Amino acid sequence: MTAPLPPSPPQSPQPSASLARAAWRQAGRSALILLVFATLTTLLLGGAHLLTRDTIAANQAAQRRALLAQTLPPALYDNDLLATATLLPPRQAAQLGNEGEDSHLYRATLHGKLSAWVVEATAPNGYAGKIRLLVGVRADGVVMGVRVVQHRETPGLGDYIEAGKSDWISQFVGRRYDTPAAWAVKKDGGQFDARAGATVSPRAVIGAVVRVLVFLRAEAESVGL
Repeated sequence: MTAPLPPSPPQSPQPSASLARAAWRQAGRSALILLVFATLTTLLLGGAHLLTRDTIAANQAAQRRALLAQTLPPALYDNDLLATATLLPPRQAAQLGNEGEDSHLYRATLHGKLSAWVVEATAPNGYAGKIRLLVGVRADGVVMGVRVVQHRETPGLGDYIEAGKSDWISQFVGRRYDTPAAWAVKKDGGQFDARAGATVSPRAVIGAVVRVLVFLRAEAESVGL
């Protein structure tokens, strides 16, 4: 009789299967590391936001107060203008060129009595787009200050409407809207200086300030006069 053959030795796993399992384990470790890293990053960013949120808000408020203060003399009010911010209804916002956008009015008081307003307005017809303004007006209708807070006018040409570029904007101080014809650039028969070849920007600003004065006169009761 033929002797039985010895049992075959167990076959080792195929190398390809071992490599696949190792690759899956490595991928799992990498995914876990990425998950931990993303979680830690999110936590750190969230913590940084919480820590800096109040500081950022305080800085923004300080910048806004500084702009508001440029439109009214300090002796004219003793309250916190920023705290009086009133969001105007859409109808009134549209009258100030802020159609479809938030528009605020700030009430200045002195010894508890209304002394002035600061109004957010927009000139939609600047040479390069909208020109956003703050206009300070005393309770008797006299302009106390105007500041351009945002624009895209041509540098070196129309940007002289900025207080930091020239003193052109100071022409509004002390004026009242009594003689409509005077509220135009001299080229158009008005009383406002303008640089030759750069009258579109000042025309737009003058028109926006006029709208503020007309608005305050027409809406006197609703704005607290």
